[in-house]
Amino acid sequence: MHDGNVSGQRFFLVGIGGSGMMPLAMILTGRGAIVAGSDRGLDQGRVPAKFDGLRALGVELFAQDGSGVTTPDQIVVASAAVEDSVADIVAATRLGCRRLSRAELNAALFNAAAQPIGIAGTSGKSTVTGMIATILHAAGRDPTVMNGAVMKDFASPDRPFASALVGQGDPYVSEVDESDGSIALYRPQVAVLNNVSLDHKSLEELNRLFGDFIGHARVAVVNADNMDAARLAMALPSARVTRFSLTDDSADLFATDMAAAPFAIRFTLVSDGRRTPVALKVPGRHNVSNALAAIGATRAAGLSLEQAVQGVEHFTGLRRRFDWVGEANGVAVIDDFGHNPDKIAATLDTLHAFPGRVIALFQPHGYGPLKVMRAELAAMFATHLRADDLLVLPDPVYQGGTVSRDVTSADVVHDVTIAGGNALHIPDRAAAAAHCVAQAQPGDRIVVMGARDDTLSLLAGEMVQMLGVKPA
Repeated sequence: MHDGNVSGQRFFLVGIGGSGMMPLAMILTGRGAIVAGSDRGLDQGRVPAKFDGLRALGVELFAQDGSGVTTPDQIVVASAAVEDSVADIVAATRLGCRRLSRAELNAALFNAAAQPIGIAGTSGKSTVTGMIATILHAAGRDPTVMNGAVMKDFASPDRPFASALVGQGDPYVSEVDESDGSIALYRPQVAVLNNVSLDHKSLEELNRLFGDFIGHARVAVVNADNMDAARLAMALPSARVTRFSLTDDSADLFATDMAAAPFAIRFTLVSDGRRTPVALKVPGRHNVSNALAAIGATRAAGLSLEQAVQGVEHFTGLRRRFDWVGEANGVAVIDDFGHNPDKIAATLDTLHAFPGRVIALFQPHGYGPLKVMRAELAAMFATHLRADDLLVLPDPVYQGGTVSRDVTSADVVHDVTIAGGNALHIPDRAAAAAHCVAQAQPGDRIVVMGARDDTLSLLAGEMVQMLGVKPA
């Protein structure tokens, strides 16, 4: 395992349908491992197409009752969120199976690669990872890519859940998560640091983790527009840093002349004294920043500026990242992963760059995060919602386990309303969706937001249908 060779080894992935586990299952099977797994979502009958996709790769699926963990030679992999009381973990403990966290396994594969490229930061990781994947693939580098989101460029009817690429080339591209501290396990040659903002940990701890991460790299590609990221880069020799910026024309990669469209954006890239026009197929200033990060990373990996720009212009986006689902009766529905204040604000700003009221259905991704982010969420909504916009919050996603409900959706709605925002708490999600559809007028945009729940995409699709049959 330490050399990254997994061929013929047996793995059992607990929570195999999760956004971080599924791409690992694809990479392991693609490299000749024997993979099986279980998932609470499978037992509950949620998103069956996802599990059909895994079966098609030769992955054997079991109920999460311990029945799949049968021999000591299985390496049992579980994310940090899986409790020791889960039957599969109990069975693994009884049999003495080797245990790895999701991050430990991914880091072992990453560190053993010839060219490990790691993408870190609070927001934009998956998009930058997807952009790098598209650029390297277009340039014939045949990368292996571990992404937490489905890359539309590599999805097809027979492979709808393309959150990973399995390649034979040198690059192993992976987003790296700071939320559980596992970022410390990774040894990147090329490290991207998008931004540092409050999500899971204190800023002090985040700065230490991110600073160590970029310190390991041969080249660190850093967002000079983010104060904390820029400061961390200053601790490194300047020859090892590529700075990118939308505001500072002294940066190695500088974007100017931005021209936005509802679902695209153009800009001029200034680098090495050259000006290059770039046309992205994804919208928003934040995606210009993401594109600069991806161009910087692929340049550090040995590609020419032309290859990097050509590749990033092919990028069509990620599922659930400002994802246009459909339009009916003059109302567009967008599916989005926004779940922390920064991400939601970026999505609302991208929508507000063009006319039309925004109706936002936001399902918080758990009671714990709601408690941590209550004040920041309420303040962000109060400043980023316009007077005629509507915010509707159903209750947070709940998928079992013990949880304290100190802060609820009603509390956030209360805070937003007091600050002058137009917000409603409708506990039942189907009722919340129906209310949004009922309120929508031609020219409005409905955005469905939230994380850790694949059924939100299905809901967004249903809302397009509902708009289509709505009486005029």
